[in-house]
Amino acid sequence: MTTYTPDLSCVDLVKDFDSFRAVDHVSFEVPQGSFFSILGPSGCGKTTLLRMIAGFQSPTSGDLRIKGRSMIGVPPNKRPVSMVFQHLALFPTMNIGDNVGFGLRQRGVPKSEITRRVEDILARVGLPGVAQRRVDQLSGGQKQRVAIARCMVLEPDVLLLDEPLGALDLKLREHMKIELKALQAEFNTTFVYITHDQSEALVMSDNIAVMNHGRFEQVGPPQEVYHDPHTAFVAGFVGEANKIAATVAAVNGPHLTLRTEAGTELKATAPASGLQSGQRAQVFLRPEAIGLSMTPGDAGEDNVSQGTVTAVLFNGANSSVTVEDASGHALSVALPQTGGFADLRRGSTVYTRWHPDKARLYAAEG
Repeated sequence: MTTYTPDLSCVDLVKDFDSFRAVDHVSFEVPQGSFFSILGPSGCGKTTLLRMIAGFQSPTSGDLRIKGRSMIGVPPNKRPVSMVFQHLALFPTMNIGDNVGFGLRQRGVPKSEITRRVEDILARVGLPGVAQRRVDQLSGGQKQRVAIARCMVLEPDVLLLDEPLGALDLKLREHMKIELKALQAEFNTTFVYITHDQSEALVMSDNIAVMNHGRFEQVGPPQEVYHDPHTAFVAGFVGEANKIAATVAAVNGPHLTLRTEAGTELKATAPASGLQSGQRAQVFLRPEAIGLSMTPGDAGEDNVSQGTVTAVLFNGANSSVTVEDASGHALSVALPQTGGFADLRRGSTVYTRWHPDKARLYAAEG
């Protein structure tokens, strides 16, 4: 019987800085050959966690294992990991070949073997024949691939990436998302990627851990994290969401009736919300879950509200439409360009509608 051993596992990991706890009892596993992203706002502890995996910082308590072997007390240069930094840290005085072969020289690998492995790895990242070129002769995307090649030539079990796309312009960043995912598949190496950019995590990851105040609030595939957020923080941080404050007026099994502060009645289906009648709640709605029409529709239809368009923002395939109801509450609606609303303007009267099972409900904070 084959025993499963993840490439990386953290067990009840804690990191304290004096009285501040940066990482708070974090446990997770990363299977071999997967792309695992740690997503969270600045200051949530994700960089501290990555630095502990790399060996640059020691945990206060807990264990950290690579291929089943504890890394506690193992120095960075003895760990089977490599790290790509945000600013790449390429040596400007070295050519590309020397940059990529630097780690091999530090390990005492023979020169002929270094040359062969450098040429091979540059070809695999799509940069054949550039070994003699200078760093300043490469584009931003090419430098990214050189930084990855310098790590992958060492054949690490785990590649750590610390917001490596943060310094790139928007168009190149979008292109490098696809490149990074393709490179990860090419090498079949475990990538652990940290970012505060939800679009990066959603596009590239096999699994995402959403981190907040030193803890993982949810770990799962991108589709699950986006469509079924377990906490209000995840619902608000991953993707765009409308947030509506309401009070639970009635509970009938999974079916809830809520009333907003302006007195509007809402219907929601939330089997596992745990909310009780009289409890304050937060209702989260994705912009794409809200429909828009010029007529009120069928009488008695749930969650239909008349409103006035206050903004129409063209965004390529979609428009972002802001609709304000009579109480002054605004909803953001994602409207496809093919939806027949070409003449929609600020001041137009429209009707918003959403199905009760599209809402995500959580107890109100505080």
